[in-house]
Order: sequence, then C-alpha cells, then structure tokens
Amino acid sequence: MREAVQDYYGRQLQSSDDLKTTACCDASAMPEWLKPLLAKIHPEVLSRYYGCGLVCPPLLEGCRVLDLGCGSGRDVYALAQLVGPDGLVVGVDMTPEQLAVAERHRDHHAREFGFDNVRFLHGYIEQLEQLGLEPGSFDVIVSNCVVNLSPDKDAVLRGVHRLLKEGGEFYFSDVYADRRVPEAVRDDPVLYGECLGGALYWNDFLRLAQSSGFIDPRLAEDRPLEITDPELAARTGNLRFFSATYRLFKLDALESDCEDYGQAVIYRGTVPNFPHRFPLDKHHLMETGRVFPVCGNTWHMLSDTRFADHFEFIGDFSRHYGLFEGCGGGLPFDTPANDSGEAPCC
Repeated sequence: MREAVQDYYGRQLQSSDDLKTTACCDASAMPEWLKPLLAKIHPEVLSRYYGCGLVCPPLLEGCRVLDLGCGSGRDVYALAQLVGPDGLVVGVDMTPEQLAVAERHRDHHAREFGFDNVRFLHGYIEQLEQLGLEPGSFDVIVSNCVVNLSPDKDAVLRGVHRLLKEGGEFYFSDVYADRRVPEAVRDDPVLYGECLGGALYWNDFLRLAQSSGFIDPRLAEDRPLEITDPELAARTGNLRFFSATYRLFKLDALESDCEDYGQAVIYRGTVPNFPHRFPLDKHHLMETGRVFPVCGNTWHMLSDTRFADHFEFIGDFSRHYGLFEGCGGGLPFDTPANDSGEAPCC
C-alpha cells in the first residue's frame, strides 16, 4: 500500500481539487491569525498541498518542530515563521515529487522571511529512527492527516515519543472511524489514498497512544467527514469517519485516569493570539483571570510544559479526592444533529 500512496500523492494528484473527499483536512477552520503566514508562501507550494486548515499549536517561538508527512512544505514554511530565527522546523516525507517542490523554493522563503530555519528529509514516518534525528530533541511534532496512511501506526507513535523532549507534545490532525474498518475498505487504493482506508477505530487509537507512552490523549477538535464522491460513499457503507485533532503530551507524571487533587489554574491571558481564553482541548477552555478547576493530568500538561509561565497554579498533590467528576467513556466526537451521543470531559 505504501507504493500506492506514493503514486497517489506523487503523480495522480496535481492539486487539492483532485481529492474526492473532505478527509484530508484538519478539523478546524483557519484562524485569522494564521492566514497572513500563508500569504508569504510560494504559490506552487500552496497548490500542491492536499488538505485545508493548518495544524499549528500556539506558543512556538524558538521551538524545534518536526512535521510528519510534510509534502510540498506548506506547513513547514508556515511553522518556520512562528518558530522564528532561533527555532527549527524539519519536514519528513516519503514522496520525492513533493519534496522536490519544497526544496525548490527554500531560497524564496529564506528571502521572504529573512532567515533560513527549515530542513527536509526523505524518509518514512514509521522509520524515524533511521533519519539521524537525536532522541528527545523536539519540542513539538505535528502532522496533518498523514498517520492514517502509515502501515505501522504503532511504530509512528513510538518514534514520535522517542524524539520528543519531556514536556513536548504531538499535535496532529487525522481521520478516525466509529468502528474497525473492514478489509475491503482497507485494501482499496483510492480509499486508502483519500485517508479513509487506513483510518483507525477511535478506541484502538486511544489504546495505541497509551501503550506508546502518551497516557492521556486530549481531543482538541473534531468534525464528521463528508464523502462527496457517490461511488466511494457506496464502498464505505455504514462506516462513519471523523477528522479529529489530538494533542499527546510526553509527560511521565500523567496517570491513566483524571484524578482529583482539588487543584485549579488561572490563565494569565498571555499566550500570543489568545488574550481572552486558552483552549487546552475540547473540554478545557480557560477564560483569562478565572479560576478553573483541573485534574492532576491537566495540571501537569500546563505546569510541566512550555505553557507554565502563562498560568497561576492553585493547590498541590498532597490530598486526593478520587476520580475527577465528569470523566467517562464513549464516542468522543461530535455527531451530526440527527445522531445521538455524549462526549466525555476529556
């Protein structure tokens, strides 16, 4: 299937208009503060980008960032502007045709930005250990609808965990299914290339993330996917697919459940572009200046990461009050209005 994916993205697709579904998109609309970044990116790089949105966590200045499945480099060049001259963005992709576009315009972007802080590597995201990258050397790793294309997702997550610093995060958008994808769909080259055939059942993903060392995956955003091609829709049957953005923190102190220690945080309003509220994830939208009760895991995600200076912390771990109220299981994604389902707190 790897060869089929390389052919699909390297030769068959010429622009995002050739996609047959909305799967190769992240879950979010493009925030206004990110749009000026794209205005500085070369038109050919933009035209060979097969998605929408931009997978971009906040507070990246000076960070070392790795982009898995960087393609023609659109996100790399956008992130390069955010990390600035003291940071570095490395893009990895397995498709030579895509990387050629990215490399062709490095000088253009260096002139446009006033600095050159990007690298591109040819390789496979399930074989990150072969790229000569130092373990524990990245603050943030991102990916936009690429992990589903890998034949060995366990190796991808283990490789990501190995490359992240303690307190670093894997912030990525991908496609998930509401059940395990049947073999006929998995083996369909077009459905696989459209990011559907390789989609994980969401609960299998959570188990895989936890076994790879990411103890408490946090869902940031999600939306149901529309399969716009009638023939492809018929092949997928009753399967439901979702585009979802998760953030996975590499923190040894995290627990398997959200435990209550009577703690709270106050957001200072100081993260750039987030003056009024800070969205850690889908269920933790913290207003500036307001006391916000948190579980122990959320405390660590804020106090032991690059976000620490932007919060006040109330309490400690000296007393335990049991499971944090409201945490539970079930399908975590929002469903269309005619469906039923409840989302957990985290």
